[in-house]
Amino acid sequence: MPVFNQSRSRIIKLIFTVAFLVILVQLFNLQVISGKYRKLAMDNAVYPKIVYPERGIIFDRKGKAILNNSIMYDMMVTPAEIKGIDTLEFCRMMEIDTAEFNRRILDARFKNTAVRPSIFEDLLTPELQVRFEENSWKFPGFVLVQRPVRVYPFKAAAHILGYIAEVSPKQIENSESFYRMGDYVGQTGLEAIYEKVLMGQRGVQYLIKDNKNRLVGSYEKGEFDTAAIAGRGLRTFIDIELQQLAEKLMTNKVGSVVALDPKTGGILAMTSGPNFNPNELTGPDKNKNYTRLVLDVSAPLLNRAIKGQYPPGSTFKPLGALIALDEGVINANYGFPCGGRYHGCGIGKPACTHSGGGHAATLRLSIANSCNSYYAHVYRLTVDNPKYKNVKDGYEKWHDYMNAFGLGVRLGIDLPSEDRGNIPDTAVYNREYRNQWNSCTNLTLGIGQDKMLATPLQLANAMCIVANKGYYYTPHFVDKIEGETEEDTALLNKYRKKHEVLTNISDLDYNEVIDGMQDVVESGTARIAKIPGIEICAKTGTAENFTFLDGKKLKLPDNSMFVCFAPKENPRIALAVTVENAGFGSTWAGPIARILMEKYLNDTIQEKSKADVERISNTDLMPKYYIRKQYITDSLRAVEWFKLTKDSSYIKKYVFENTTAPGPEENKEQGKQEKKESLVFRNVERSYRQKQFVRTT
Repeated sequence: MPVFNQSRSRIIKLIFTVAFLVILVQLFNLQVISGKYRKLAMDNAVYPKIVYPERGIIFDRKGKAILNNSIMYDMMVTPAEIKGIDTLEFCRMMEIDTAEFNRRILDARFKNTAVRPSIFEDLLTPELQVRFEENSWKFPGFVLVQRPVRVYPFKAAAHILGYIAEVSPKQIENSESFYRMGDYVGQTGLEAIYEKVLMGQRGVQYLIKDNKNRLVGSYEKGEFDTAAIAGRGLRTFIDIELQQLAEKLMTNKVGSVVALDPKTGGILAMTSGPNFNPNELTGPDKNKNYTRLVLDVSAPLLNRAIKGQYPPGSTFKPLGALIALDEGVINANYGFPCGGRYHGCGIGKPACTHSGGGHAATLRLSIANSCNSYYAHVYRLTVDNPKYKNVKDGYEKWHDYMNAFGLGVRLGIDLPSEDRGNIPDTAVYNREYRNQWNSCTNLTLGIGQDKMLATPLQLANAMCIVANKGYYYTPHFVDKIEGETEEDTALLNKYRKKHEVLTNISDLDYNEVIDGMQDVVESGTARIAKIPGIEICAKTGTAENFTFLDGKKLKLPDNSMFVCFAPKENPRIALAVTVENAGFGSTWAGPIARILMEKYLNDTIQEKSKADVERISNTDLMPKYYIRKQYITDSLRAVEWFKLTKDSSYIKKYVFENTTAPGPEENKEQGKQEKKESLVFRNVERSYRQKQFVRTT
């Protein structure tokens, strides 16, 4: 018996010894080896506050900051830390309802995690910021984080500079989680293209929390903090005064202005109408403003300078002349007996604005007087050139010329989403005419019509080629990057490369065309563009214009087009101006170009031009069909809105059970909705009729 007791005692001692050793080893593991609980303790006691860097500043050519930074605050939430708060009091303070509160908390849990901070509300108004700071101790789990926001001091260049917005889940995924929820990233414009330069590097500030979750000081005197590194600045070619003037002149107009420096490809100004104040897409009202701009059928967010595709009309004729000269099918003395219409294909089209003889007796006269018959015939001579086997081979050669002059291809500007325009290839005509076509089929290509489409940027760049007699630099905004690295140099080198165009075209041929373009201003269709003491070379254009409305093709007033460069010797500026539905090129586009040239070359404008600025900027040339388009769009949107906001029983039957929607006799609530729809449509129609009446009177 004593032996048995002694054996049992040893076993018990052994068990206690083993248990003690296990506990001792586990304590050593937890306290010395494993950092898990130390991390949990740190998470409870220390808050890592993200410090967002200031984005780089963008400067114009004279060193003026045209895109800068200001400070606002984001409210961040960590769902796991929300304990015992008065939700109703919080919602009253934030001016939201409890349903919205719950939705945002769920979003924070699912889009991020419960233990990591997410944005609850970004860019608080100053009033909300102060209100929260006074009561922050009541609401654990919510903190404010400084956010540098973008400000546009000149309220200009919205389409150029672009805007930033919170990074999307897709962008986070594409960045391999480099970006985090709450980061802001460039979405459009230079903000997007130069994101890596402008973004900077975020920092972290560790703060101690007390037992009420209040931030009470710096952890370890900031020993573990990392400073945010500001983004680097961009020095651009933009002349902000010229940009503001261009935007003013395009007020209440649809179209675009592009101004380039022919010697560098630097973009001096670029505006698209209708325009908007870029400050509308920053600050607490940015989402509301963005929605309004997106729903506007006149598309103020669209950059028509690089995405607007227009028939160039007669602005194309200098290029057509150069091609014909190079092909040897005409010379400077070539004339055409135009009596007001082209009869070479037996259809009496196209017509000309001149009917008297002699206005196309030479190349220079044909450019000065913009003879349609001359250039329709010159196009036919080019593609029917006997040195090619047939018209299709001749057309392919002509197509190559177009691409060499920058039409039908993307130029590579440092903005996203540039369009290539349209220079149709032979496959298009083969398909449309079943291989049975000739130079008469598309002869209006010779006057910049038919299926030819070009962006204003392409037209301005083509003027650079003519001005430089055969070369250009890819149009771009950024001249220098502050603290330029090897990577930056590689990025900018493509804009510093000189592109030689069709080196076989002689200076003599260019001079003939340039002289003709000077005659346009001195004695031809653009006399309105004269500036005392400056030799200007230009070409007007009046391009036919169509749209589709209610499923029908609608003929609209012609687009007013104008291209130019100046001075004739040693050109410093090249311009392309497009004003939709505005008639002759010399009526609106020409005066706009003249004022901008005068401002840039003389650094001021004379009194007559000041009066023209006010007259042009106060003239509303917005196409009237936008009123009808907006009405149709709003009506359709109203229908969709009502479908989505039916009562739950309607949604359950109609959407989830896929049954027939109940009528008014089956569902009184549905009947009320139908009456409400009818009332909304009547109000929308009345509103637009009133607007139309005000516009037309």
